[in-house]
Amino acid sequence: MAAASSTTARRTRLTPERESELFAAVLDLLREHGYEALTMDAVAARTRSSKATLYRQWKGKPELVATALRHTVPVSLADIDTGTLRGDLQAMVRCSDDDQIEKDTALLRGLAHAADLNPDLHQALRELLIEPEIAGLDAILQRAVARGEVSGSTPALQFIPHMLIGAFVARPLIDDRPMDTDCLERFISAVVLPALGA
Repeated sequence: MAAASSTTARRTRLTPERESELFAAVLDLLREHGYEALTMDAVAARTRSSKATLYRQWKGKPELVATALRHTVPVSLADIDTGTLRGDLQAMVRCSDDDQIEKDTALLRGLAHAADLNPDLHQALRELLIEPEIAGLDAILQRAVARGEVSGSTPALQFIPHMLIGAFVARPLIDDRPMDTDCLERFISAVVLPALGA
């Protein structure tokens, strides 16, 4: 409990506006140079911060990058509750636009490769980005089970995150086009909901 309190106190030194500027700069640098070439020195210079400030707020580059990505998630899946599974999944898709989806997908594709080579980045992405979103998606699915829209014994329930991530990876490879909201909505209607029996 004490560790959590000290972490919260440590992170309150930057205003939300300043954090947003810093996170935007981190993502810009990632897009320009990639993860390997990104340095805390470059972030400090771009944001006119001291390296000491950056290290005081975040343990290092992996945590800073993962936190910056988490900050850009437009709506947490945990906050989506329309009353139906179809409505929740549509709201999930519509919380971002096609340009943002394309930029984020390209960025995450590059980071997936970097995470294979950097266990610390892999761990930070799992803890700060992937696990919270999977927990939010699981909450959406469990509400659908509680409402009787989906059977709790449906085998596909455990594979929905895999299906959705797979769609983002497969679209550029198969169709030579980035994922967009229209394709994602059609994928959910044609693949995800039928797999769930919904």
